Amino acid sequence: MESTNWLLSLITLSYTKSVFYLCTLICSCVTLLLIRQLLRQRRPRGFPPGPSALPVIGNILALATEPHVYMRKQSEIYGQIFSLDLGGISTVILNGYDAIKVCLSHQSEVFADRPSLPLFQKMTKMGGLLNCKYGRAWIEHRKLAVNSFRYFGSGQIMFQRISEECMFFLDAIDEHKGRPFNPKHLVTNAVSNVTNLVIFGQRFTYDDQDFQHMIEIFSENVELAASAWAFLYNAFPWLEYVPFGKHQRLFHNAKKVYDFLQLIIERFSQGRIPQSPRHYIDAYLDEMEQSTKDKSVSFSKENLIFSVGELIIAGTETTTNTLRWAMLYLALYPSIQDKVHKEIDSVLNGRPPTLEDKQRMPYVEAVLHETLRFCNIVPLGIFRATSQDTVVHGYTIPKGTMVITNLYSVHFDEKYWSNPGVFCPERFLDVNGNFVKLDAFLPFSVGRRHCLGEQLARMEMFLFFTTLLQRFYLQFPNGSIPTVSPKLGMTLQPQPYSICAIRRQQ
Repeated sequence: MESTNWLLSLITLSYTKSVFYLCTLICSCVTLLLIRQLLRQRRPRGFPPGPSALPVIGNILALATEPHVYMRKQSEIYGQIFSLDLGGISTVILNGYDAIKVCLSHQSEVFADRPSLPLFQKMTKMGGLLNCKYGRAWIEHRKLAVNSFRYFGSGQIMFQRISEECMFFLDAIDEHKGRPFNPKHLVTNAVSNVTNLVIFGQRFTYDDQDFQHMIEIFSENVELAASAWAFLYNAFPWLEYVPFGKHQRLFHNAKKVYDFLQLIIERFSQGRIPQSPRHYIDAYLDEMEQSTKDKSVSFSKENLIFSVGELIIAGTETTTNTLRWAMLYLALYPSIQDKVHKEIDSVLNGRPPTLEDKQRMPYVEAVLHETLRFCNIVPLGIFRATSQDTVVHGYTIPKGTMVITNLYSVHFDEKYWSNPGVFCPERFLDVNGNFVKLDAFLPFSVGRRHCLGEQLARMEMFLFFTTLLQRFYLQFPNGSIPTVSPKLGMTLQPQPYSICAIRRQQ
């Protein structure tokens, strides 16, 4: 009995010591992490000023709702160039046209890198196209993408195929026979099909369930990637081991998308003839084959998957949301819609639009430009980083510093826009009604990382918008007016709304 008690006492003592040592170890690790985090929060010498930050988490909580608006308000206090602490990640914020131009245009190469954020590393291993670090890999992938969009995404053949997609789009709307419907699904499918023509060489039908599901996941991830959870994950990557939270949903979605992309890449590469590319995938595989002996070349099957996914999402989100916002605002302002109808009828006289008609339709162009300005589809662009030490406006910005360009502040910069909070297409017209280009208009960003699909996007917007308004009059059902407050994410998209497309009498 005594020996048993002695053994139990020994076990209890060993267990108690183990728990004590474990708790001590955990407390020591947490203390070291906190010290490390606090040291990271110290601004480098000569760094731009900024608002005071909370210990450990910094200014992350301030970005939980409308971060672009918060940043613009802070610029009124600290100037066009200021800094935020995103959980120990010292970040420079560029606000207003002047600051963004001096950095992204005058020092284009310096501000062309991407930050090495844990989220990007987890999602794409800093590979692919959009998140690739500045250097040879980015140059190789950017050149291939630009050439592919130029070769497969322009010219008369591409124009005809977009025009055909417009007809599929209008016929799908016609099936609603003037009854209320949510336009998101149809607009997203129509727009994504234009990018699909470049990447895969063909379109997907609007009832292709697998592809539609992938697009829905993409859209959800665009929202999740700008959530507070994403910022917290970048600051504290050990959150990967926390089994709940939006970051886990993000990773789950990404895996599903990449698995699906791998399957359709294999499908559309079948029947490929080397050096006779039919689409972007063929062109990429050609580059892979040519560089098999050069191990420093970045073309790989994994980077192909990342690149295809990024091109689909980049080619879909901006144009889709622009058209959805345009439909909403035309229904909201019937007088603007009437002017659009008059110009379309006058110029086209019942025939389908051509690209040459853009020059003859200044008011249509003005409405599209005002939609891009007012709705700020990508308010913070895609995060950048400095590729080397630099000095801007007397501030020292070290190499590798994360940089956020607040494009929303450019489009609401009162130095360049009169009454920027008012939706007014006429601001893009001169006294004679001619369309005018304005400098402080950067929806596709600027510099080395500007949107490579800008020309194709502009062509899409014009053709989809013009053909839509040529056939239909847009109005809200029963006089109900949806909210114009955006759904927050990496892009600003409208909240779900219903609209009626009434056949016009021509």
